[in-house]
Amino acid sequence: MIRQVWDGYRRRTWLVDAVFAVPVLLMTVVEPISEPPDSFTAWFLAIGLLAPLVVRRTWPRTAYAAVALVALLQVVVNQVPMAPNLAILMCMYTLAAGSSLWWGIAAGLVTEMGAGILAFRYASGFRDQLASWWTVSVCVAGVWLLGLYMRTRRAYLASLEERAARLERERDSEVQMAMAGERARIARELHDVVAHNVSVIVVQSDGASFAIENDPGRAKRAMETISWTGRQALAEMRRMLGVLRETDTGGSYAPQPGVAQLTELVDQLGSSGLPVSLEVHGVPVEMSEGRQLTVFRVVQEALTNTLKHGGSQVTAKVRLHYFDDAVEIEVSDDGRGAATITDGRGHGLVGMRERVAVYGGEVEAGPRPGGGFTVRAKIPIREEARA
Repeated sequence: MIRQVWDGYRRRTWLVDAVFAVPVLLMTVVEPISEPPDSFTAWFLAIGLLAPLVVRRTWPRTAYAAVALVALLQVVVNQVPMAPNLAILMCMYTLAAGSSLWWGIAAGLVTEMGAGILAFRYASGFRDQLASWWTVSVCVAGVWLLGLYMRTRRAYLASLEERAARLERERDSEVQMAMAGERARIARELHDVVAHNVSVIVVQSDGASFAIENDPGRAKRAMETISWTGRQALAEMRRMLGVLRETDTGGSYAPQPGVAQLTELVDQLGSSGLPVSLEVHGVPVEMSEGRQLTVFRVVQEALTNTLKHGGSQVTAKVRLHYFDDAVEIEVSDDGRGAATITDGRGHGLVGMRERVAVYGGEVEAGPRPGGGFTVRAKIPIREEARA
């Protein structure tokens, strides 16, 4: 409630400016600069100086011009300076802080001319006049510089906000592009997996059709294989339809790498200069080819980035832990620790998460205590295909 009232007050600039004018009015009544306005002319001039303050931010040039004209009229009627004359400094500050630089300079020059008129009109003796002019000029210069500083600061903050908003839009756009590209790649690979399963179904069907009369047992085993492969293909097809897919120009129907190829991957990276150890905990269970491909890609990406960013003399360790309902992959290294999982544009971790999220899993990545980097992913093992 209080916040709403405050926001409503801030949005009404005329009300804010009126509140700022109240102290000057009180100074006029309680403790004026020189003499209290004890005549109709003095009160008329005081109101003429204070009234434009209500619109000094809405119409800063108009407000300053009105205050300057009333101050000039004050000199003409020989009314001594009073507290409402502070309105000139307030309007000059608003003009210097909120308008263009040239309008601010013009307001400063006009106000300085008024300071000279004030000093040489109402002070007696050249020395007093000079001292009065110097004192008022210092006040005018200080207020004008404060307004110029606020103008520069507001412009700087506005540029920072615009730059931050632009960078955020660019980052979101790059992340969306990376996610779309990764989903397209996942879809193509799942397409290969499904195509391979369908090829197996075709081959087993042909075999079963020839063996059904002479070898019913063999035909039964072929039909069981067809049933299992069909269910796997159905599950992978459903996943493939859940991600964005770019037009594929073709490709081999050969199966993608899986868990069995992790040993070859470890040996290959070891020959590239990255010592890697592979540990398997738990009882390995049969997984779909799509899940095996995801496990392989997570390990491959993590180790590749360890090789790129871990520094010299880095070693890595790959752990596979099989649970009853999930498999956990952990890839850790003892490198510099500041390495990030990246594909050169900062989106490698996004790609990992997209892959694992297809199967309802999750990925965590970050520096290790004491140095190094760890990537940990957990992927559910089973999901029944639904008709």
